[in-house]
Amino acid sequence: MIIVTGATGQLGRLVVQDLLTRLPADQIVAAVRTPDKAADLAEQGVQVREADYDRPDTLKAAFEGAEKILLISGSEVGRRIPQHQAVIDAAKDAGAGLLAYTSVLHADASSLPVAPEHQATEEAIKASGLTYSLLRNGWYNENYIPAAQQGAANGVIIGSARDGRISSASRADYAAAAAVVLTGDGHDNTVYELSGDTAFTMDDVAADITAVTGTQVTYQDLPAEAHFRALTEAGLPEPVVEMLVAIDAGTAEGRLAGTTGDLSRLIGRPTTALRATLTAALAD
Repeated sequence: MIIVTGATGQLGRLVVQDLLTRLPADQIVAAVRTPDKAADLAEQGVQVREADYDRPDTLKAAFEGAEKILLISGSEVGRRIPQHQAVIDAAKDAGAGLLAYTSVLHADASSLPVAPEHQATEEAIKASGLTYSLLRNGWYNENYIPAAQQGAANGVIIGSARDGRISSASRADYAAAAAVVLTGDGHDNTVYELSGDTAFTMDDVAADITAVTGTQVTYQDLPAEAHFRALTEAGLPEPVVEMLVAIDAGTAEGRLAGTTGDLSRLIGRPTTALRATLTAALAD
């Protein structure tokens, strides 16, 4: 029995769909906060169980019979440490043979604003005594879809990443890696630094948007303060703006640039290029 938490999220759904190509549906559990949102998975034969990170009592029932569990990190920044600890405790109580966790690239050394909660979760998993696999996901190609839409509209994308490089891959790539770990052998107590095969700059992103949209798009690099002001004036909430500017600062420092090859080795194929993801997204 393989259990995927957060299975109605963007990544979780992709993991479940990949697992369905590898396992009988009745061996897969979609553990979700709102079961009604997983009706389509239930129709495919997947077991759907309620699992709310904030309600540990639901986790005990959701994890019953678990052989392997994928903990997809929560989306509520600032609340994830206690939420993840609840999942870890429930996984241990269930006697799970493996707990896989979607962390962040180079979590143990990263200065990205999202890193501390991932670092704390990794430490808690190791301290639990559970057999684990840490899937340190890099950036998603899909993160650049809004920039592509913006660039297509006005010919400019902005940021403060300087010439920092990013090695992103598609969500489907990361989902496939998780499915491989959940269904294969040899992944006990492993740490995978997962990223795209090649690293690019924001100027390269602008060039890809130009190629995909047919509109000449340029990247305008701003000082962090000016970037913050521009995003605020565009109407984004201040906490979101702070996060975006901090991520660009980390990008400038090379925090998203690793090209370890772990991802392509796990999935047995090259990672998806940014241009391919943008082409598919803008066609839709």
